[in-house]
Amino acid sequence: MTQQMRAAIVGTGFMGSVHARAVTAANGRVRLVAGSSPARARDLAASVPGARPADFDDVLASDVDVVHVCTPNHLHHDMARRALEAGKHVVCEKPLGLTVKEAADLADLADRTGLVATVPFVYRFYASVRLARSLIAADARGPWLLHGSYLQDWLAAPDADNWRVDTARGGASRAFGDIGIHWCDLMEFVTGRRITALQATLGTAHPVRAGRPAATEDGGVITFRTDGGALGSLVISQASAGRKNRLWFSFDGPDASYVFDQEHPERLWIGGTDADRTLTRDPARPGGRPRALPAGHPQGYHECFADFVADTYAAVRGDIPDGLPTFRAGLRAARLTEAVLASATDGSTWTEIPR
Repeated sequence: MTQQMRAAIVGTGFMGSVHARAVTAANGRVRLVAGSSPARARDLAASVPGARPADFDDVLASDVDVVHVCTPNHLHHDMARRALEAGKHVVCEKPLGLTVKEAADLADLADRTGLVATVPFVYRFYASVRLARSLIAADARGPWLLHGSYLQDWLAAPDADNWRVDTARGGASRAFGDIGIHWCDLMEFVTGRRITALQATLGTAHPVRAGRPAATEDGGVITFRTDGGALGSLVISQASAGRKNRLWFSFDGPDASYVFDQEHPERLWIGGTDADRTLTRDPARPGGRPRALPAGHPQGYHECFADFVADTYAAVRGDIPDGLPTFRAGLRAARLTEAVLASATDGSTWTEIPR
């Protein structure tokens, strides 16, 4: 197929607007927008050229090629399942469900139908991340210590509230399920190592949030082992003042260490025993893409999202893009989240991760 992809956006919050922009940037067309109310659907549709408001049943009955599910977490499983059953390709925000069972159900259904089903682990699409991945793959000994953090401050105030804080809509894990899983996905993608066991300690900055006892974590510390014998640690927080969206990693080996900071994504720091160097993004290096911005034009979150959507649409047309995160990656995220919660509850032993 070479025709322009026809898309529907389901969900009209921040992520719905991000998906709508990415569809257009990836040379697709948003045909329909469905929201929690007709008014919200109309508002987002009015900002997207050629889009019109609809309800979810309209979306399923339409001729759109791809449905983008950008609703609160508790709606993901049912909506993604119905879209797949209607023969639509699906892009679904993580988590795929509130349980591993729900995530596995969707991953299995996507496999059975043969439809393209992807999850926006978009940090994979930074050129500096792809460069680190290629260098590590060529590193004979590779990293043995994998550590980093993902820190935000948008829930730093005790009265800050959001639907993600509600376990019925957001799920049992907030900070790890929302941002920690992005770091873990990135670590496994870049290094090729998979977490086999972990220990987690979770906590809250505010025992009471927005007048209610806190039911989900503000942050935590996770230590882990991998299948390649590497050790690792991760610190996560959504209540660290001044940290807006600092996803940072350092993957350290005896021959080289690799450092990436999402708030300064144009640079990859490479440490050596004799000298260090910093590589600035250049499309001519590994990780460059055909549609890449020229060197000196900073690549940002929106560009990564557009590249992710473009690769999803390429897969719909029959290509096999490298590193495209499918529903299997979403299932992996669900299993890691379940293990973090189990370990934090137990508080003493390592929790094994099913492959």
